Amino acid sequence: MKLSARIAVPTAAFVLAGLTATACAPQTSDNSAKKDEKSGTLRVWLFQEVSNEPKRKVVDRAVDAFRARHKDADVEIEYIPVESRAQKIKAAFNDPKSAPDLIEYGNTDTAGYVKDGGLADVTADFDAWAEAKDSDPTAKQSVTVDGKVYGAPLFVGVRALYYRTDVFKDLGLEPPTSQAELVTTAKKIRKAKPAMYGLAVGGAYTYGAMPFIWANGGELAEESGGTYTSAIDSPAAQKGIKAYTSLFGPDNCPAAKCAEMGGNDTVTAFASGKAGMAIGGDFSHAAVEAGKVKGKYAVVPLPGVRAGEIAPAFAGGNNIGVLKSSSHRTLAVDLMKQLTGKKTQKELFDAMGFLPTYTDVRETAAKKEPFIEPFIKTLAAGAKAAPASPGWAQIDSSLVLPTMFQEVVSGRKDVAAASGDAAKKMNDAFGAAR
Repeated sequence: MKLSARIAVPTAAFVLAGLTATACAPQTSDNSAKKDEKSGTLRVWLFQEVSNEPKRKVVDRAVDAFRARHKDADVEIEYIPVESRAQKIKAAFNDPKSAPDLIEYGNTDTAGYVKDGGLADVTADFDAWAEAKDSDPTAKQSVTVDGKVYGAPLFVGVRALYYRTDVFKDLGLEPPTSQAELVTTAKKIRKAKPAMYGLAVGGAYTYGAMPFIWANGGELAEESGGTYTSAIDSPAAQKGIKAYTSLFGPDNCPAAKCAEMGGNDTVTAFASGKAGMAIGGDFSHAAVEAGKVKGKYAVVPLPGVRAGEIAPAFAGGNNIGVLKSSSHRTLAVDLMKQLTGKKTQKELFDAMGFLPTYTDVRETAAKKEPFIEPFIKTLAAGAKAAPASPGWAQIDSSLVLPTMFQEVVSGRKDVAAASGDAAKKMNDAFGAAR
């Protein structure tokens, strides 16, 4: 995913997890549309952002341009909560009559949605689209399953470390350059300013926690011959889990308040002046700018274990796809191109800070706005993706990793037991998805 991320976590935009029980939803049968109407109303589901008005204005302009080309077509946009998307979209796949024509979806959802039979194959349309030749290969891969394309990339999402420049100046602090410094800096802020979190963290912030696992040499899963096996209980992964969960406590972010927090919650805490630092995405920029800390913050890459290293970030991002059940396929594909084209992506960057998926548009954006430099550095340092298995959607929606973090933070289980249980659940999901 809010690459949503956007996106990922129960309440995050490009951050993409924290959904209610959908793992048992029935798999769809063939729901392909039997007609391709060239008029009528197209329904679109997009993700609701923390600060949604700037996105709505950009989308409205794109829709107006589409309507100008198609006088007999209209468009209805519905903004849906990220945290309940899995249940809503799965239901749409199984009931074409209530389904929209297009959806925004996180890149971690692609394999699962294709397996469910919900997304239309738009390979020929994408390959014939002139703008698509400038797509970032990684972004194109996020809409590709077994060589076929099932949508168009909307933005690339990656996270870095937001910090309060005024607080750091007041306390004589420098931006941390290692994971150990990050922890000690967070605790110094909390001690000096007990009304603030040092570093806002969330037990339900899966994609904020992943860099700690990866930076310590751990992996979420290992792949062999197209089959995935969980690695979340490996010694290296456990070390990363310990590093992340050590940040929950009275000396930084009290577990009673922070264990249930997701990505949006941590960004909101920072934007409202309640945290000295937060792990936020390029897509969080608009929300932070709209908050109390405007003009009093900066961003650096999240540090790795050793000084000078950048912790691997989750390579998130969101896409727009046409549903297989759409009875307006030709119009829907054209609207998909309008919503994800270069003009719209440039405007979304200007309005929201979403990183464009086109290499030429991104280069122009980088020259125009220096705030994206740490995010581009993070991407260049080697961002990682979630396992490309349909089983990941089940793992995501059934809160396997947030449950693990919360069990550790609450003291109900130690890291070994919690990660062992999570590994079993992950392997069950990977096995069921084969």
